Amino acid sequence: MIGNDWDILLKDVYNKEGFKTFMKKVKNEYQDSICYPKYENIFNALKMTPYKNVKVVIIGQDPYHGDGEAHGLSFSVQKGIKIPPSLKNIFQELYNDLGIIAPKHGDLSKWAKEGVLLLNSILTVKKDTPLSHQNLGWQQLTDYIIKLLNAKKQPIVFILWGSHARSKKEFITNKKHLIIQSPHPSPLSASRGFFGSKPFSKANNFLKQNNIKEVDFTLQ
Repeated sequence: MIGNDWDILLKDVYNKEGFKTFMKKVKNEYQDSICYPKYENIFNALKMTPYKNVKVVIIGQDPYHGDGEAHGLSFSVQKGIKIPPSLKNIFQELYNDLGIIAPKHGDLSKWAKEGVLLLNSILTVKKDTPLSHQNLGWQQLTDYIIKLLNAKKQPIVFILWGSHARSKKEFITNKKHLIIQSPHPSPLSASRGFFGSKPFSKANNFLKQNNIKEVDFTLQ
């Protein structure tokens, strides 16, 4: 399904009847209504960031629900799409933290290729209906993915923005990993502690301390 080492790690999941039934349910949702991201892009986060390459995990909630926005990476939108407010705030903090000037687009694919797993906990959504697939069952899979990452021998950084992402802390028990948490970058909460939290420099400092190549967060 994915085309890299995630397939080996998730083999037992794929073979379960419950998962096969679940994926049929997802397919039916796409047949019955307009859903995002495109069906072939649902697992983009895993496709673009193999397990062996994961250095940083940024956990989102569910995909953007507007036309053409979501493409399978948390917080990211396709080139040519207006940059959402939360992502604008992420770019502002990136500039304040590392001096990196915001790009003219919101496509975070380069981060994914740098080893940043941009994982939503719910991987699909119905058009114009946020959280419409929250009861579909995605969390069982994505929570399992977080547990697999927790078991990783190489230290990684988990960036948890907002209460939903912070609720995943219970699965991150391995002391060798770093958890960075703050309020969500949404305009409703960014001024309450997201701005000034310096997640990017903290992540890279941790990677450097563990002799792991730092992430190049530039997006130009």
